[in-house]
Amino acid sequence: MRVLAVQEYFGLAAKAIRFIFARPFYFGDVIQQMDAIGVESLGIVLLTGFFTGMVLALQTSVQMAQFGATMYIGRLVTASMVRELGPVLAAILVAGRVGSGIAAQIGSMRVTEQIDALNTLGVDPIKKLVTPRLVAALVMMPVLTILSDTVGIAGGFVLHYIPSDFVQGLVKPFVFGGIIAVTGCYFGINTKGGTEGVGNATTRTVVVASVLILVVDYFLTQVLLFLFG
Repeated sequence: MRVLAVQEYFGLAAKAIRFIFARPFYFGDVIQQMDAIGVESLGIVLLTGFFTGMVLALQTSVQMAQFGATMYIGRLVTASMVRELGPVLAAILVAGRVGSGIAAQIGSMRVTEQIDALNTLGVDPIKKLVTPRLVAALVMMPVLTILSDTVGIAGGFVLHYIPSDFVQGLVKPFVFGGIIAVTGCYFGINTKGGTEGVGNATTRTVVVASVLILVVDYFLTQVLLFLFG
């Protein structure tokens, strides 16, 4: 059963990606989802990023001062925020706020047979519901991460900036955005059991998306370190 679920998950992701390049294009839905995923998540992402940068700089300064290496605090904070903390924190926050919302919305459509109605009208539910959310997440997650990195660095110290760190920091949110969108849509489409099923779908979305983000982050870090050193 678990193997079948994994197969269905990646099958949904593959179909959603394929529909990005197939007509019709639901630009209105994409813009709406970009607002829901990106703009409405801006406040919590900026607030968390700013204070994370401040705490990181504060804790680092205590340790570095013992070795007389405080001049490297800015470089350390910048690299930590851009490479790791910015992408991961932004992704987990969006997974909790947006991923659960996606699962609840699509899950409600499933239990109220609205998805079946789309099939009856000849509209592919994946094309209409999943693909716009996937595109919006792929676009907005890097944007949110850049803003999170910026306020995080502003909360600490800015001394140096390395382009390779920036590239590495943008690869992760792009992947994380896809994970959030596909996970929320997967559990939403497969919702069963009425309103109780909707609640279970939202919970599973947050848990699975968060775990996948942390697991994928580890492997992405290894690959990026190998590529960029």
